[in-house]
Amino acid sequence: MADPARARRLAVRIRQIVSATIEMQIKDPRLGMVTITDARVTSDLREATVFYTVYGDATEVEESARALASATGVLRSTVGKQTGIKFVPTLTFIADIVPDTARELEEALERVRHADAELARAREGAEYAGDADPYRKPAVDEDDEDAERDDDLAVDAGDELTADPVGDAVTGPAAGRRDGFEDGRPSAAAQRSAS
Repeated sequence: MADPARARRLAVRIRQIVSATIEMQIKDPRLGMVTITDARVTSDLREATVFYTVYGDATEVEESARALASATGVLRSTVGKQTGIKFVPTLTFIADIVPDTARELEEALERVRHADAELARAREGAEYAGDADPYRKPAVDEDDEDAERDDDLAVDAGDELTADPVGDAVTGPAAGRRDGFEDGRPSAAAQRSAS
């Protein structure tokens, strides 16, 4: 089994050689505008698959396929001469379906664009059957908001802590606590020091 990197390099070289040979040496009138798109070589370097596309209609594609099949021997001997490898891989030509797939995708995208445009036209004069926002939200009165703001300000003003000048005693809601919680219970450290 050969190195996969070597197989890739050989595939690239075969693609270049076949493309140049078709352009310069093959004079078959059946051969249309053929483009070699890719080549792949098996890991044992015995078989090479060459992908191609043809510009034209179905009859030109068929004629070009026949021309490539008849020119396979010439192309294989040219690949052997230019690569210098011991065993020249057999060449198989396969029509590449990537352009057809790309064309189908473009057509599908165009259909979607038309459907979106029709939907946008249908939405122009439409109105909501109910509210614009169908989700229920709790009703908040302005009086409640003012009361909450006043409560927040009162709590903030009453939470001031005063420290003893020595720095040991703390008075206020967090008296006896050094952990930042203000639930009224003394911290474990304050309980130990008191006992």
